[in-house]
Amino acid sequence: MKKAVIIGAGPAGLTAGYELLKRSREHEVIILEESDSIGGISRTVKYNGNRMDIGGHRFFSKDERVTKWWQDIMPVQGKPSFDDIKLSREKPLAPNGPDPEKEDRVMLIRHRVSRIYYLKKFFDYPVSMKMQTFKNMGFATTVKAGLSYLGSAIVKLPETSLENFYINRFGRVLYSMFFEGYTEKLWGRHPREISADWGAQRVKGLSVLAVLKDMFSKVLGGRKKAEKKVETSLIEEYFYPKFGPGQLWESVAGEIEKMGGKIIMNASVNKINTENGKVVSVGYLKDGNTVTESGDIFISSMPVKDLIEDMGDTVPKEELAIAKGLPYRDFVTVGLLVNKLNLKNETDIKTLGNIVPDCWIYVQDVGVKLGRIQIFNNWSPYMVKDAENTVWIGLEYFCNEGDDFWNMTDEVCIKTAVDELVKMGVINDAKDVLDSHREKVKKAYPAYFDTYSEIDKLIKYINTFENLYCVGRNGQHRYNNMDHSMATSFEAVDNILSGKTSKENIWNVNTEKEYHEEKKA
Repeated sequence: MKKAVIIGAGPAGLTAGYELLKRSREHEVIILEESDSIGGISRTVKYNGNRMDIGGHRFFSKDERVTKWWQDIMPVQGKPSFDDIKLSREKPLAPNGPDPEKEDRVMLIRHRVSRIYYLKKFFDYPVSMKMQTFKNMGFATTVKAGLSYLGSAIVKLPETSLENFYINRFGRVLYSMFFEGYTEKLWGRHPREISADWGAQRVKGLSVLAVLKDMFSKVLGGRKKAEKKVETSLIEEYFYPKFGPGQLWESVAGEIEKMGGKIIMNASVNKINTENGKVVSVGYLKDGNTVTESGDIFISSMPVKDLIEDMGDTVPKEELAIAKGLPYRDFVTVGLLVNKLNLKNETDIKTLGNIVPDCWIYVQDVGVKLGRIQIFNNWSPYMVKDAENTVWIGLEYFCNEGDDFWNMTDEVCIKTAVDELVKMGVINDAKDVLDSHREKVKKAYPAYFDTYSEIDKLIKYINTFENLYCVGRNGQHRYNNMDHSMATSFEAVDNILSGKTSKENIWNVNTEKEYHEEKKA
C-alpha cells in the first residue's frame, strides 16, 4: 500500500482523495484539514436555521467529467422544488430523479440571474446592449460610451495591465462605469497595477462585440447557435445542492470515509520535510501537539505561499522570495435576515415574496465598500428557514487579513454593512434586520500582482519534487472556479496511477484562452 497525504478538505483535496480510493486499491488516503469545516471556501455555513454559501458556487462546467462526477454524488431533481411548486414554475426534471421535498441528497436546477446595481438601477451582468441599459445610462452617456467603444476598436492599447485589457474590449467610458471601481474594491489595487492575466482567465472573450453578436443572434432566432458561439458567461441555468455547496462536499467526505479514507480535522500543516528531491513527511498541529505524518505521495491544496515557507531553509532564496511575495485578497461575508428588500422585482421572473430574482448583485457604487450581495433564497429555498416570509442575504466584502475592516468586531462590521444597505436604498431601516452573522475567509482570492509575474520559476522548483502534486485554487495560486480545481485533481490522480512524471498537464488546467463557463458544442 502507498500512503497518500492530502492537505486540505476543499474541492481539490476531496476530489483527489475520492478519485484515488475509487480507482485504486493500492492507496491509503489521509486528508489533513486546517479548519473544523468540510469544503474550504465551498463550504456551507449554518446559522440559526439559515445557510450561507461562502462566495457563491454555481455548479456549471463545460467539463463533462466534472458534471457527471457531481451528479454521481448528488443526483438531479426529478420533482419540483418548494418554490417551483408554490409559483407553478416549470423546470426540466431528471427522469426518476429524487424529490427535493422528500429527499435531501439532491441537486436542484436553478435559474441564473446576476445583475449590476449602479446609481440605484439594475444593469445586466455582463452588461447587455438593450433598451433598458441605454435608458438607465441616459442618452448623453450612451453616446459617449458608443464613441469610446468605437475608439477602442480602432486603436488598441498594449495589454500590459488589466485596465488596458478592459478598455480594449469595452472602451474607456464603460470601463470606468462597470469595471474600474469594482475591480479596485475586489483587489485593493487599481486595474493598471494588475496583470492582464486575470482578465484573460475570468472574462475570456467578454466584450461589447460578443454581447452584440449574442443579442442579434437571439433576435434572429438562432439562440442555440448563439449560445454555442458567444464567448461570455451567458448560461441561464445551473445545478445547485439543496443545502448549498458544502452539502455536496460533506457527502464526498462521507464517501471517502466509507472507502477507508481518513480525514483529520483541525490539523494545521506547518512543516514540509523533504529529502533527495522528495517530500518525506509533513508536520501539523493538532490539539496543541505537533504530529508528523509520513507518506509516499503528497497532494497539496494549501496556499503555495505557505507550502514553500513550511519547507524552511532548504528552499533557494529566489524561490522563497517569490513565494513570500505572492499576494492574496481576503474575504468577509455578513449574513443578514430581513423581512423584505426595498428593491422592486421588475422582471417577469416569479419569486417567493416577489423579491428580485438575483443570485448575485454586483455593487459598482464606489461610495460603499460592499462588493456583492447574495440572495440565498434564490440559490435554494432550502437555504432559508422561512423562505416565504423572510429574505436571507450575504453581503460580500473584500479586504486584507489584518486591515481595519478585517479587525472590526462582529458588532461594528455588521452595523457598517447595515448602514451601507440603508445608504444604497436596499433596505429602509436598520430595524428591518432580524438576525445577522459574520464569516471571515483567509486567502480567498489568489491575486495577480507583486511576485506573481515570476510564478513560473516557483512552479519549476515545485516540480522538482517528484511525489508532490499542487492542486486547486490556492495550491496553484490561480483564480480557478470549483470545476477547474477539481480538474487539477483529476489530472494529478491520472498521473499518480499511470506513473507519469511530468506535471505539465496539472498546471495547464484553466490556462486555455476561453471563458470559464462557455461550454463547447
